Amino acid sequence: MQNAAGPTFLADCPTRLAVEIISDKWAVLVLFGLSHQPRRHGELVDLIGGISRKVLTQTLRRLQQYGLVERRADAPRQVEYSLTDLGRTLVEPIEVLTNWARDHGGAIADFQEAAETRSRDALGDS
Repeated sequence: MQNAAGPTFLADCPTRLAVEIISDKWAVLVLFGLSHQPRRHGELVDLIGGISRKVLTQTLRRLQQYGLVERRADAPRQVEYSLTDLGRTLVEPIEVLTNWARDHGGAIADFQEAAETRSRDALGDS
């Protein structure tokens, strides 16, 4: 029996959009950074190592467009970002992925290092 491609494999499937959103490393980190409390832009920059202010702004805007993050401005310099109800539905799956990464990240790094060593050795044998 041949497996038919389910709706997940169709180009216009909402599942693909969801996977696209959460496959962005910055989006996941921003969502996780907002999971416990609202934060200001500068707080997120400090919290998320390696993200530039520009990329953070772009990521926040994109997450707002998807309805996952809301921006609240009490005054021009008092802007906070928080998760919407929809955004909060992603907290548990992100925590599961984070725990998985903590538990298995070392094994992945070891495998990657071994693969790089094999690759270097193979090039050296040529």
